[in-house]
Amino acid sequence: MATGKKVKLESPVLARAVSSGEPSADLFKGFSKLSREERFARLVEMGALNSEDVGFLRGGGLKTPDLAEKFIENVIGYFQLPLGVATNFRVDGRDYVIPLAVEETSIIAAASKTAKWVRESGEITTETVGNLIIGQIQIAKVSDFGSFAEVIASNKTKWIELANKDVAHGLVARGGGVRDIQVRAVPRGDGGQMGVIHVYADPCDAMGANIINQVCEYLKTPVEQATGETVTMCILSNLVDTKLTRARVVIRGIEKDLGRKIEEASLFAQQDPYRAATNNKGVLNGIDPILIATGNDWRAVEAGVHAYAARDGQYSSVTKWKMEGDDLVGIFEAPIVVGTVGGVTKLHPTAQLCLNMMGIDSASHLSRLCAAVGLVQNLGALKALTTVGIIEGHMKLHIKNLTLGAGASEREVPIVQKRLEEILMLTKRISLNNAVEILREIRAGAQAGAAGQP
Repeated sequence: MATGKKVKLESPVLARAVSSGEPSADLFKGFSKLSREERFARLVEMGALNSEDVGFLRGGGLKTPDLAEKFIENVIGYFQLPLGVATNFRVDGRDYVIPLAVEETSIIAAASKTAKWVRESGEITTETVGNLIIGQIQIAKVSDFGSFAEVIASNKTKWIELANKDVAHGLVARGGGVRDIQVRAVPRGDGGQMGVIHVYADPCDAMGANIINQVCEYLKTPVEQATGETVTMCILSNLVDTKLTRARVVIRGIEKDLGRKIEEASLFAQQDPYRAATNNKGVLNGIDPILIATGNDWRAVEAGVHAYAARDGQYSSVTKWKMEGDDLVGIFEAPIVVGTVGGVTKLHPTAQLCLNMMGIDSASHLSRLCAAVGLVQNLGALKALTTVGIIEGHMKLHIKNLTLGAGASEREVPIVQKRLEEILMLTKRISLNNAVEILREIRAGAQAGAAGQP
């Protein structure tokens, strides 16, 4: 299988204009305690946003469905997710503000808090390995696989040239294009074999789904003419093991007991698919919101990550944490195939704003930041699980949702939240029923007080 060339990229462009050195760290301080307007001002000072960006966000983003009509069918409006920013990230020696479009409580807070720990006690480095996406041409039943494979091998150079000339010429002009064609035998389960042709292409800064599908469809006729076989279907693969992204986090001088606990928690996820599923969901808690914020196909990335996690026959973790001397070292490795040109990514103003906020200069750059945030999110979760537990951290941040869900007014919110925090501290659990009951007591007390007034 073509694995592509290992590419070690230079440190990415700093998020817009954040100056090098430590002043940017000061700008991250107290960010979560600022009002929305103060956050805007701080982000402008960092260089992550400009006044036009702030005006767009302050106004609530897109107001009419005109753009949506160009993307999907039967449009009736927009479904809006909260858009926030994770702070304290220093990746490959550069500082970033990371935009996250997400509805789940605690993700942004956990990412920012853990990134600060890494910033102060270690480092995050990233790289990409390979640059080729995969298209598949399936022949459901091959009568003689050996002869079939010989025909493919003898024609592949000609087919690559034709595909690049007639279909992928735009990619070729940007330095990409079809690079290789290989063939695989896939057991049918009935004693027969499928013939599966893999078409490998460099998509440059596009995700490449449309172009690789077009290339495979184009090659259908010459394949059938040369082999005498019937092509069943042509489609890209989201298991892109020829285009991997890696991130590495080091925490130096970690307290030994904590480091060993995280190492054991990681081993649990590597060995047990039931734990691995939840572990990897936690990793994707950091990745998916970036993909959504930048208009990328998060479903394709999810499919690729999960398929890669099961590539050895058992579903496993896409992260590994291990003590190396006094240091805790974590590795993330999986395909994160994204684009920075084309489709929603190019046309949606909020997606462009988010790409600009991170100073993204290539698809590889974006994939590496996704990997870094996913690994940091994983570290935060493992630290919480092996120390205070998931309830104390997650539910404390969930209190606001419970308060609003119970129907508290703006005046009642701080009172209900304070009471819920007290219950959580005592019982280690809270629910919507607790919030409803507290609200009922508050209102009953207020009515009684009002009744006793002269």
